[in-house]
Amino acid sequence: MRPLGCLQSCRQDVRLAVAILCLTAGWALPTQGGEASLLVSQPNVNTTVAQNVLLSVAHTFGGSPIIKWTHTSPRGTSKIAEWKPRSYANISSGYIDRVKIYDNGSLQLLNVDIRDTGYYLVTVREEFGITIYGTILLNVYGVSAILVCLMWLCNKLMQLFQKERHRIKASATEETELQMMGC
Repeated sequence: MRPLGCLQSCRQDVRLAVAILCLTAGWALPTQGGEASLLVSQPNVNTTVAQNVLLSVAHTFGGSPIIKWTHTSPRGTSKIAEWKPRSYANISSGYIDRVKIYDNGSLQLLNVDIRDTGYYLVTVREEFGITIYGTILLNVYGVSAILVCLMWLCNKLMQLFQKERHRIKASATEETELQMMGC
């Protein structure tokens, strides 16, 4: 026979193992109605004009949520898109050729402009009435066009400098060859 203390210790170990197993199983299973979360991986995004930018989010909902994005700036608020993954997508006419939508709730803006600067609000609404909000601040800077022009100008100047240097070097080489020939 085992001592009573050992038996109680084994029962506690079994209870602990069962509790850990239940918690692990609960985290591994998909969420059921009533459980929801929204993760905004990068709440502040900085980019330059003409770039593509991903407004990345991830949601966990038990069911098929409705995802909606809106843009707010000093000029006002505009609806970008609303969709239900693998069901329907409604993209506003001003964004129809400028966005890509993803089932996880993320939104990609193509060829951004200064006017795209502002707050982007994502709303994820579940069939059971649970609604979760996330916000991303997008800053679009116009320096890329200026930098591209300056880089182009520097490149052209460097090419002219290299041509002139090559011409001077060729002229000096020709002069040395003529001197060696005694001309």
